[in-house]
Amino acid sequence: MVKIYHNTRCSKSRGACQILNDHKIEAEVIEYLKTPPTESEIREILEKLDMKPFEIVRKTEDLYRNNFAGNKYSESEWIKILSENPILIERPIIVYGNKAVIGRPPERVLELFND
Repeated sequence: MVKIYHNTRCSKSRGACQILNDHKIEAEVIEYLKTPPTESEIREILEKLDMKPFEIVRKTEDLYRNNFAGNKYSESEWIKILSENPILIERPIIVYGNKAVIGRPPERVLELFND
């Protein structure tokens, strides 16, 4: 089953959903601002992305610039911050099996199915 961590206000996220739809790939759509991922879920996503927490932080968000920029946090602290402030999570994130990609550009979603 494919999961997409989606923000309806984001054009890249909408584009990734459209690509999935165009390729007739059913996905569970998770509006992560309404239903934030738990710390455990973020750890799983990071493992599938093969990324560190700071790599999925949206550094252009005012919340990041005003509250977190320039501060040092451990990976565990970043995971907690992301769980408590999901607006800081890069989007969209598409998960399929034991792999995941950040859909920027949206066409990256297709990388999950190229094996």
